[in-house]
Amino acid sequence: MLRILGSEKILCDGLTRRDLLHIGGLGALGLTLSDALRLGEAQAEAVARASSFGKAKACILLFPYGSPPQHETFDPKPDAPEQIRGELKPIATVVPGLNICEGLPRIAQVMDRVTVVRSMTHDYPAHGVAYAVSGIPTYTPALETAPHDPRHWPFIGSVVDYMGERDDPRGASSAVPRNVGLPWVLNSHADTVPLAGPYAAFLGKAYDPVWGDFDGKGTGLGPLLSDTQTRTFLDPYHGVEPGGHFRVASEGQTPGAVASGRLRTRRSLLEQFDQTRAGLDTTEASRAFDKHQGRAFSMLTTPSFREALDVRREPLAVRESYGMTMFGQAALAARRLVEAGCRFVTVFWDAFGLFAGCAWDTHANHFPRLKDYLLPGFDRAFSGLILDLESRGLLDETLVMWLSEHGRTPLIDSKPKGAGRHHWSRAYSTAFAGGGVAGGRVVGRVVGRTDRLGGEVLDTPVSPKDTLATAFHLLGIDPDATVPTDSAGRCGSRAMDSYALSCFERPRHSWLTTQAKRFRQATWGAACKATIPKTAAVVQSVERDKAISGFFFSSFYDQICTVEMDECDQVLGLGDRRIFTRQLVIHLSVPVYVAFDR
Repeated sequence: MLRILGSEKILCDGLTRRDLLHIGGLGALGLTLSDALRLGEAQAEAVARASSFGKAKACILLFPYGSPPQHETFDPKPDAPEQIRGELKPIATVVPGLNICEGLPRIAQVMDRVTVVRSMTHDYPAHGVAYAVSGIPTYTPALETAPHDPRHWPFIGSVVDYMGERDDPRGASSAVPRNVGLPWVLNSHADTVPLAGPYAAFLGKAYDPVWGDFDGKGTGLGPLLSDTQTRTFLDPYHGVEPGGHFRVASEGQTPGAVASGRLRTRRSLLEQFDQTRAGLDTTEASRAFDKHQGRAFSMLTTPSFREALDVRREPLAVRESYGMTMFGQAALAARRLVEAGCRFVTVFWDAFGLFAGCAWDTHANHFPRLKDYLLPGFDRAFSGLILDLESRGLLDETLVMWLSEHGRTPLIDSKPKGAGRHHWSRAYSTAFAGGGVAGGRVVGRVVGRTDRLGGEVLDTPVSPKDTLATAFHLLGIDPDATVPTDSAGRCGSRAMDSYALSCFERPRHSWLTTQAKRFRQATWGAACKATIPKTAAVVQSVERDKAISGFFFSSFYDQICTVEMDECDQVLGLGDRRIFTRQLVIHLSVPVYVAFDR
């Protein structure tokens, strides 16, 4: 705002009397009071963004697969009816007026370092890991079980890896990878196929995470996932032995019997062959091989990565502060990796043993699993990580994100044993701490909010794409930057010439009309039923969800129709469904940036 020298008298709205006179004079030039206020807000916003840009040198992403309930984590609703609020009560935190679930007493003591977003929302109430952690514009059930389908978009950690290598090519073969996944390849230890999400997609396999693996045994029984379950097993997420530790996954292990001198000789010979080959082979496989080759040699000659994974090197008291569980020890390994120079570490609370209804997917036995298994493990790991990073001076430069696929239904289904909450993406919570994040704020309470039942976002909807754009910003990656749509740096055959980090396609939050919903359901059987395995079970589950929820929402039943096959697009007339805006996410994410700025 223009300002002429003179004394200032601040009015109750923060403007001075002289400011108002200036605005009146500028009206002759077509600048109204509202224009001037918007200009001032834009300037303040720009300053806020500039102050938080690049505050984080590294990121730890904690991903509880299956989707935690917002009511029993960060958005309790004590005044809601009993069938909504559930068995667990809210407790006060160190932030006055901010309550969270009583199952998280340790996290309650660190909430002054945490920002919670209660107004997360999107259209896809199904397990879309890829939708949550990549820029893919729509959720596609068929793609979720095809992790390397060429239609996928890159995982956020892979983009961070790519951008880091582009800015510092010499760091491509550093001793510690930029992008690491823990505790193992997603969904590789359950009775299912690996799922999509944490992969580099069209950036090329060279930018996939370097995966760890776990050596050790579980000490606690896995929870009952349903009243019909007969199989029991020891689940490391319920407890691990002190001797348990992480290592490089089998494809990245290194032989220990080769002397360093012989390695250097072999490296020199290999480089001579590489010089001869240079320029002759530019395929994706060749480039991926070159990067893996350099990384493997670094791991052979410098043990930093393997040592960082070995949590046995930590004092027992530190290990116990994270919790002697798989999730807690993986969070500790993530801190060690960041300390060793890793840029992006993802820690999954993954499916183990059984798959259906596993981990945080509490369709049944909801409250016993939360009380005895899920909340205690999360409470120790998250609070332990925050306090440990802070004690080592790493919290201000390490972004910590806790996010998942969606939330869970407000109304509790009392039919399954132990009751259950089902899939719900209309309103849910995420949490952030560390580099560039202001503690003690709740986006869903201060800027946006949910209704009294925790089922609808009343204002300031935040999409998964907004959180990704915010993470890029805090990590110092310009959301207007671009990456190639194929691994050779060309635009390839895609409709977009490049993948713009600022141009995630985001659905407008205008939900399907009842008429459109009925049309999709009517055409379900004819268009899609024969193409989807276990359709009957899906339909029964969704019909039950709709019957008990008491809310209108775009169900999994509808979502799976719209994206399963090309002919469905035509049958269901999806042109009006896929309404996207090309606005920059950095603009859409303004409330998040404001809340995150210190």
